[in-house]
Amino acid sequence: MKLKFTLKLALLTLVCSCSSTPSKWQDINEEGKFLVYRRQSQIGEETYSITSNKDTITVTSIQGENERGRISGVESKLYLTTDLEPLSYVSRRISNKDTTNIFKMEVDGDQVSIWEKHFDVVTSKKKDVFFGINSNIPAGIEMMLYHFYLDKNIKGGVSTLPRGEVSMTFKKKDTAVIKGAKIPLDRYVVEGVNWGGRTIWLDEDENLIAIVKANTQIRELIREGYEEAKSLFIAGNVEEQISALQKYTSDLKGDQANIKALVGGDIIDGVKGAIQKNMTIIIENGKIKEIGSSPETKIPENAKVIDVKGKTLMPGMWDMHAHSNQVQWAPAYLAGGVTTIRDNGNELEFATAFRDEIAKNGALGPDILLAGMTDGPGPKGNGIIRARSVEEAKEVVALYHKNGYEQIKIYSSIEPEILKVLAEEAHKIGMTVTGHVPNPVNDTRMAVEGGMDMLSHYNRILAALFTDKKVSDIGPYFMVDNEVTDDMVNDAIAFYLKHGTVLDVTFGLGVMRTLPKGNLMETIEPDAYRMAYELFEGKRFRAGTNPLLANKSKLNIMRSGEVIGKFYKAGIPIVAGTDNFAPGFALFLELESYVKFCDLTPLDAIKTATIIPAKAMGYGDVTGTLEVGKEADIAILEKNPLENIENIRTVEAVITNGNYYESEPLWHATDFKAKND
Repeated sequence: MKLKFTLKLALLTLVCSCSSTPSKWQDINEEGKFLVYRRQSQIGEETYSITSNKDTITVTSIQGENERGRISGVESKLYLTTDLEPLSYVSRRISNKDTTNIFKMEVDGDQVSIWEKHFDVVTSKKKDVFFGINSNIPAGIEMMLYHFYLDKNIKGGVSTLPRGEVSMTFKKKDTAVIKGAKIPLDRYVVEGVNWGGRTIWLDEDENLIAIVKANTQIRELIREGYEEAKSLFIAGNVEEQISALQKYTSDLKGDQANIKALVGGDIIDGVKGAIQKNMTIIIENGKIKEIGSSPETKIPENAKVIDVKGKTLMPGMWDMHAHSNQVQWAPAYLAGGVTTIRDNGNELEFATAFRDEIAKNGALGPDILLAGMTDGPGPKGNGIIRARSVEEAKEVVALYHKNGYEQIKIYSSIEPEILKVLAEEAHKIGMTVTGHVPNPVNDTRMAVEGGMDMLSHYNRILAALFTDKKVSDIGPYFMVDNEVTDDMVNDAIAFYLKHGTVLDVTFGLGVMRTLPKGNLMETIEPDAYRMAYELFEGKRFRAGTNPLLANKSKLNIMRSGEVIGKFYKAGIPIVAGTDNFAPGFALFLELESYVKFCDLTPLDAIKTATIIPAKAMGYGDVTGTLEVGKEADIAILEKNPLENIENIRTVEAVITNGNYYESEPLWHATDFKAKND
């Protein structure tokens, strides 16, 4: 197998395949390989081949992955004319559970038919410049898109019916050093394939060398033979992401007055149970200077007055289980009233740059606190940062502490003795420990006793009820298939209170997993239709639950919610987190679910996303409530969420770090639909 794609492209105009002039794409027989990485750890590879005759180019790709023990693949085939005009494209996912077609495109004359999994066929007139793609397009197929774009000298975008357009923007020339040789590469940012942009590199012959992309997790695809330049590609993508964040900031931040007066609003301060009517908040240097009745509060002469009469003001919200792998999260979070996130596992280079651009350089976005992910050995491990020995555990804690992380995030393959070392080392220097109950530990209470300060995911959290069972033994429907008594609940409450454990239940994600197979996400998440189009394949339509088990799954959620509600009322800190299942809206569903399933009041639910996480992370005296002297982290809502928690979805503006933003422009900037679109 050849390690380098050897097509030589001249700078000349392509001609129609019916022309007497032979196409340079005739009689091709090439093959290549890309290595697939997730969080910089190799999880698979893709092999592709390109063959052609005098009329047709055939591109075939086979991609296989072992992603945290989940084996799957994608097989794809693209047919083009020798002028690179698309004829048909089929891509289907293969997993150990099922085989599902995920994308099909066919051209018939001047008509194009597009079918995406479980959506109706969309047929429309083919644009003059057109190329069919899906957001999970394999690298070998994607490479032909770029040949098409550059060979035809396209200015602007390529139509990708029914999505929109793909554009390529040249950024700079980089140099990869491979086995001592300096190889020039062209860096581009490509928009319109996934949500936001992806960074790609082409060689001098315009062959694809590397892709770094996100959507909701970062992946790197690198042509075999170029692995040595992985750090170059990672750094280049970070640079382009920060550049995109700077553009959002330039476009949306505008001139911000140092003193602001929010006049006439009704306040939920997060402390009192009752709403305070017709109030004014004076903000100076990003902090709340005064709160008072509007008729009695004097507004400084140089203040920017923001009329919020009839609106509800509440503390800016926290998402305690974020994975913000691209900068599009910044405007999306602010649009939804989220002013602080805890990133619960990300690539270090990107996460620190994202955090610092907001904290140090004033970029648009929520405050970001970081939990550094680490995992144990083997193919089920997650990411490149591993703690497989005592020495590695110490190095991991030192690395994250050096980079200003607040926490160590434990993932699922950490061994019990390594967990203790990680916790001891973290606690010595003032860091806390959060994350999963690791599979080798397999005991929720043992994980807490081993030093974990916080736990993620309601199923592992509720495993503490069953002191006679391991986590792996309770089953997916543990609250239905096992007896749960009041004594068991009270014993678990006493255990968590004794250890001061903070619970990040990601309950909305559990609710979403009750979605019956074949149903769109908006069956449960009503705002799902507003998501950026490029997120549909991975987000709007989920695999869903077997219809025969959907009712059992919902009953399991209902019973889980009852216990979580008892935990909250007993004084155990419950913090709202989303795990990114629905970008921009998941936190709304999380809070609604606490009221619906956990018997929390709307104010209780709001506290799980405001003062409780602020206290849990050591910032309770800084933010989390609307009080004089605290940071002005404020969500401005059209309707009162204390009357109906679903009104949490009516966020129309936000203030954070002294800056005021209206939600609608933020949604549009991230290619989401605003509420009234």
